[in-house]
Parts: sequence; C-alpha cells; structure tokens
Amino acid sequence: MIKQLLLACALVVTVGFSAWANLNERTDEKVAPVSAAEEMLVKSRAEEISERVDEIKDMDFSAMTSTERKEVRKELKALKKEAKKQEGVYLSVGAIIIILLILILIT
Repeated sequence: MIKQLLLACALVVTVGFSAWANLNERTDEKVAPVSAAEEMLVKSRAEEISERVDEIKDMDFSAMTSTERKEVRKELKALKKEAKKQEGVYLSVGAIIIILLILILIT
C-alpha cells in the first residue's frame, strides 16, 4: 500500500515537472536575456531610489504645505511601485507543495 502511494506521488511529481519544464521552454523564447549592463542599470536605479527615500525621510514635513506633502506622497508611492517591479524570486503555492513532497520522499 505504501509503495503504491509513493509510486503515485512520484508519478505526479514527474508529470508536474515535465509539464513545468515545457512551459518554461515556451516562455523563455519570448523573454530576452538580461545582460550585465542591464543588471548594473537596475542596481544603480535601486540605489537611486533608496537614496531618494532617505532624503524624503529627512525632510521636515511640518514646514511644507499640504500640496507639497501630497506630491511627496505620490512620489513615494511611485518609487515603491518601481522598487517592487525590480524584486525577483516568486514561489507559488504549487511549487512549495512540490518541494515539500520531494523533501518528504527523499527522507
């Protein structure tokens, strides 16, 4: 009974990985590879965003008018959206479940 269950789990994992690999092959054709220069530009932009956020934190908001504060808030929101776009690794629930199943099967 346990052997059949392990065999069924192994089959599901194998089919899942093969489908996932085929999906990745299809999407890789559409995505252009990131060069080292582009990666450096992204890093430098992230540093600029970080510096600007630090400048905004150091500002005296009590001396500003309400319109100036609104503009600063809008700028912060835009910087936050841009910074989130630059973040990388995402794991779906399905991927986490597959990883857990593999770890269980290994042990």
